[in-house]
Amino acid sequence: MIGTVLLNLMRFVLLLLLQVVVLDHLDVANGYMVPYVYVLFLLMLPFELPEWSTLLIGWATGLVMDLFSSTPGMHMSACTVMMFGRIHLLRLLAPREGYEYGMRPTVPRMGLTWFITYAGTLILVHHLWLFTVEVFRFDRFLSTLLRAVLSGVFTLALVLLVQFLTTRPERGRS
Repeated sequence: MIGTVLLNLMRFVLLLLLQVVVLDHLDVANGYMVPYVYVLFLLMLPFELPEWSTLLIGWATGLVMDLFSSTPGMHMSACTVMMFGRIHLLRLLAPREGYEYGMRPTVPRMGLTWFITYAGTLILVHHLWLFTVEVFRFDRFLSTLLRAVLSGVFTLALVLLVQFLTTRPERGRS
């Protein structure tokens, strides 16, 4: 239990540092591709966490990101909405026998197709919310949608890269 908490805290700190120190200073395609890899922390939370705690963790993660990026409430609301979507998406994607206790959503455990569906959907929800709140105008909907999709694809690619670099393959899985 304590090992899981420490591992998640370490993942949170490392991903937040990567985001704040490196990725926030990237300018790819004139701001149309903005990677937010810190969401991987939220994506990899264990399945058995109570729903209220996932919402609270999402809120707190967004709050910390807002403090570092001077965007009051934007990341906080986007992460909370993302975690609300996670609750419902996990029900939709649940295997027949359910999720194993202590299991985290990773590519080796759940498979590439499942993980891309899970992470891609939640990243898109996060980015759509974040960029819509940032622009706060509906007359720029198509450019906001394009920015969210391009940034979401870039973020998903980085999330998959981090997954492949940091997770060990499952033994005995066929």
